[in-house]
Amino acid sequence: MLVQTTRLFPLIISHHLHPSCTRSVRQTFRWSGGSIAAASRGLRSMDPGAPTTNASPTPAEFSAESTNPAATDRIGGQETTPPVGLLPGETVVREGKATILFPSANEVFYNPVQEFNRDLTCAVITEFARDLLAQRGVKVVVPGEKERVVVSLSEEANEAGIQTEEKDGVEESAVTATVGEKCEHGLRVLEGLAASGLRSVRFALEVPGLQSVTANDFSTKAAALIGRNAQYNGVSHILQASCRDASMLMYEMRGKKDRYDVIDLDPYGSPASFLDAAVQAVSEGGLLCITCTDMAVMAGNSGETCYSKYGSVSIKAKYCHEMALRIILHSVDQRAGVYQRYIQPLLSVSVDFYIRVFVRVFTGQATVKNSASKQALVYNCVGCGSFHLQRMGRRTSNGKHMKYSAATGPPTGPECEHCGQRHQLGGPIWAEPIHDLAFVQKVLSGVSGNPSRFGTSKRIEGVLSMVTEELEDAPLYYTVDSLSSTVHCNTPPLLQFRSALLHAGHRVSLSHACKNAIKTDAPPAAVWDIVRCWEQANPVKREKLSPTSPAFKILSTKPSLEACFTVREDANPQSRKRHLTRFQENPQAFWGPKARAKVGGGISTDLQDKRKKCQNKRKNQIADSSQLKSFPCKKFRQSESSSSS
Repeated sequence: MLVQTTRLFPLIISHHLHPSCTRSVRQTFRWSGGSIAAASRGLRSMDPGAPTTNASPTPAEFSAESTNPAATDRIGGQETTPPVGLLPGETVVREGKATILFPSANEVFYNPVQEFNRDLTCAVITEFARDLLAQRGVKVVVPGEKERVVVSLSEEANEAGIQTEEKDGVEESAVTATVGEKCEHGLRVLEGLAASGLRSVRFALEVPGLQSVTANDFSTKAAALIGRNAQYNGVSHILQASCRDASMLMYEMRGKKDRYDVIDLDPYGSPASFLDAAVQAVSEGGLLCITCTDMAVMAGNSGETCYSKYGSVSIKAKYCHEMALRIILHSVDQRAGVYQRYIQPLLSVSVDFYIRVFVRVFTGQATVKNSASKQALVYNCVGCGSFHLQRMGRRTSNGKHMKYSAATGPPTGPECEHCGQRHQLGGPIWAEPIHDLAFVQKVLSGVSGNPSRFGTSKRIEGVLSMVTEELEDAPLYYTVDSLSSTVHCNTPPLLQFRSALLHAGHRVSLSHACKNAIKTDAPPAAVWDIVRCWEQANPVKREKLSPTSPAFKILSTKPSLEACFTVREDANPQSRKRHLTRFQENPQAFWGPKARAKVGGGISTDLQDKRKKCQNKRKNQIADSSQLKSFPCKKFRQSESSSSS
């Protein structure tokens, strides 16, 4: 996670840089050994009570499993500098192959929850680099990755037994790119909000085929820390620290020769303010990686705020997590369309408390015209949860030409045909596929074939396996528990409900965004017919239902089909059969986003202490639970005082 700090304070650089260090026209700092030492002195000067000297720790103090990466003489064929010493109050955080010096004061943001996010990003950029650099005649080599082999039945190959498979039909390249080496024809990566620089350092150490990595942050303390971490990990030849406003940095790199191949945006909260600059600064066919952690806004708690940020109204529904993915894709595509550019989603995931999307950006005036037909409004019933999509535009093929016209609608009446309740209107959202299954399969093969590469490989394999099983052309989903809750009946087993949809001739899949989700191409009428058939086998007490309730109106209609709940073999997906880690439980209590970094640093308050301080409603807490019943409530005190008067 990265933080864009406040702009209320002037940018004072002279106190933290060596006098011999100059600023380039783009104001990007290239941290040499002298500037790193000066930055260290600048950070030390921020603590008046700190000692003036600090001995360099031994490699054993940083890692009990391996040696200090910066202590080696050469990394990836490049000369490295001696390790940097710890400043007072600093700790060491190790993730992946990176070892990060991190201040104990909450002045630079770090979130261990996002390790899955960072691992997945490294895997995606690796496959993106493999595809892109193959066109430039460069072969990407990943440590620990085994060559795929196929058995040939030809007579000539029988003597050798096996032959190496040519990946993607590309012959063996003379030029290879490995991790830690600077590739002249490689990718140029920008991390717009880098904080401690952990993500960028991991890119330099774990992703092959990189020409440069620019780790930017508006905080001078964060920029100085990025430079020290780059030197400590021995990647100063690839990684450059930058202390700039992220939007201004990207706006200045809009030229076709200056654009970045990969831009990663992971802010604390909403990325909306950076999207306009990002879609202009990414190269043709480049990769844009975006994280959104403002899930409360995108999941329907504040629809008007969601509209002001993303141009789309969010609504509270069971499919809110997938809708959040489609809202951010709509927002990026809309901003790209202003500059005659369009997006191609590669992977979109919703996990924990955030969403992460990976899209490629292209330029093409003709293709941009298709954007309207790719967006849709959502009609959501407040009573039963049925939903309908209304496309914003329509395109029809007329020979070699494409005809564009306004869409016709609405897809439903003013009241729900199933329960008689009103509809909510949400969106517009991205209504096209949110994944490129061919690309996702490549990422999945790379992770499953090299499980020791990432600490969260099992979870990545489980999530991506579910992504490959999702229906591409069925936006949003139902949940089995919400359907049964609407009619107040027992919840049917997931496999039986999926089997009933398959027996009825419809397609069905699960969703990585929700554990009990049902994605299907069946219309709402068919879904409710299956629910009615299940209710007949598990009847509810009709006399207790209100005549105006959705359950009463839904169950008053006879089903038009006879559902079969016999479990089919294809109803159980492979990811479920193999017991993959699809929905991982939180490893510890209070697992979630951490406190935002403070401008002046300072020690962060423990979240549990803060929760007690802000939510304590009783001045004199009662530790003994047996005395809670004798504690008089406010109304009792008022009545007691009034009776005494």
